[in-house]
Amino acid sequence: MARVFGILTSPRATYAEVAVRPRWLGILAIVMAVTALGWGAFLSTTVGQEALLDQQVRQAESFGRPVNDAAYQRLQQFVPYAGYFIACLQLITQPVFALIVAGVLFGIFSAGLGGEATFRHVFSIVAHSGVVLILSLLFVLPLDYARGTLASPTSLAVFAPVLDENTFAARLLGSIDLFLVWWMVSLAIGLGVLYKRRTAPIATTMLVTYGAIGLVIAAVRSALAGA
Repeated sequence: MARVFGILTSPRATYAEVAVRPRWLGILAIVMAVTALGWGAFLSTTVGQEALLDQQVRQAESFGRPVNDAAYQRLQQFVPYAGYFIACLQLITQPVFALIVAGVLFGIFSAGLGGEATFRHVFSIVAHSGVVLILSLLFVLPLDYARGTLASPTSLAVFAPVLDENTFAARLLGSIDLFLVWWMVSLAIGLGVLYKRRTAPIATTMLVTYGAIGLVIAAVRSALAGA
């Protein structure tokens, strides 16, 4: 638990400790448990189920695929079980996501740039950075419940409420989440400590890549919606 709070309050010192003692099982278990329980609890409520149903319809329409009556009925039949399904899915996707991210970063920094850290070290750094993501969940889900929607309250779109959600600009801003930005900066700090590199270039590269992905997603959604 000291590491959980340390990632949020003193990340550099905490990642330095992780680099010396790369223990990952406990922190990954906490991330998995909080994520699964959070989503399971939220989607077990009527508000959460209605918010999920509305999100599925909006998401389909944003890609130019209107939901007909038959598809809507299928969604309605699935929603009561969504909490169990998504909670179980989180227990699978969280470690898989951490493995993929760690694998990519290990390939870049150790294999590509000649760093000396082992895969275990990189995986431990990635696992610990997940604390930021569970904080995001604990912050966002109560707001989503109060608002009755799964529309992100922490994306850049909240700073431009006058924009029509169907415009390219709104889609671009909506694809950039502030907690994901924080997570990338935290992860960059951990990698900088582990590989003894400056944090700024690592964070900049990650954020530029994230922005480019958001740009592509917004462009694809706009193109499909207009098709």
